Amino acid sequence: MMHRIEQAAHFGKVAVLMGGHSSEREISLNSGDAVLQSLLRSGVDAHAVDPSKEDLLQIRQSGFDRALIILHGRGGEDGVIQGALEAIGLPYTGTGVMGSALGMDKLRTKQLWQGAGLFTPAYQVLNSACDFVEASREIGLPMIVKPATEGSSIGMSKVIKAEDLSLAWQKAAACDATVLAERWIDGAEYTVAILQDEALPLIRVETARDFYDFEAKYQSDDTAYICPCGLSAEQENALQQFALKAFDVVGCRGWGRVDLMCDQQNKAWLIEVNTVPGMTDHSLVPMAAKAAGIGFDQLVWRILETSVMTEDDPDGE
Repeated sequence: MMHRIEQAAHFGKVAVLMGGHSSEREISLNSGDAVLQSLLRSGVDAHAVDPSKEDLLQIRQSGFDRALIILHGRGGEDGVIQGALEAIGLPYTGTGVMGSALGMDKLRTKQLWQGAGLFTPAYQVLNSACDFVEASREIGLPMIVKPATEGSSIGMSKVIKAEDLSLAWQKAAACDATVLAERWIDGAEYTVAILQDEALPLIRVETARDFYDFEAKYQSDDTAYICPCGLSAEQENALQQFALKAFDVVGCRGWGRVDLMCDQQNKAWLIEVNTVPGMTDHSLVPMAAKAAGIGFDQLVWRILETSVMTEDDPDGE
């Protein structure tokens, strides 16, 4: 059950958790600063807290009443910070420990989706002992190779020739011990932002690069974000419901984003879930919210409201 908050004072003193130790630290700092400034504009008693520099055990002693998590990647989206906050009894925004840990792990997420009968591209786990040529035959070419627990497309490669698979594996393995090879889906890419159990308008993502990689996400001005996405109302609603189910199956709550592809036959394939999406000027959740008539400050306020849900109902029931 979601609680609507009318007065900033109800939130009390808010820690905006940003930075951290992950490879996405700089993105988190950018997102965190945007969120912090928004809360201050809204009259919230908000303060920046970087867990890589400040001891979380001192947060309660500093009088904080809740935390807005804007940590990306490991330590922020994998259930670690969520577990620490629960241990000190501090309410926080978004998905809980289990859903965060599962959502961060692309392999377990795919296994859950498959078990629930939701479509996700065929995959294979790669390691140094793999027969890469055989793996290419099993998955088919082209394919995408990715580390299982990284975000922002870090360590990912598109593989077109079987002889390039070993190098792609090495690149991904430098980021994570678990590496996935996933069947390439040739078609349109969509993202579905979710806010307080509602799917926002879809965004179609188009890039001139091989795929929607780190540069396309954060550095390129050529990436196109198309909203309205060009689908019929019926098609868009079907994908929204698909994304909401995928979000729920993983155990996510509050807010987040589900990425998917639609192939040439218009079949939808789930790619991944993001439990703490970016909030920078290149980020997709603010774009989708704007298309739904929700300004950035209102979006951040509603994200902070999800901490009240966890405070009153830790299991999100």
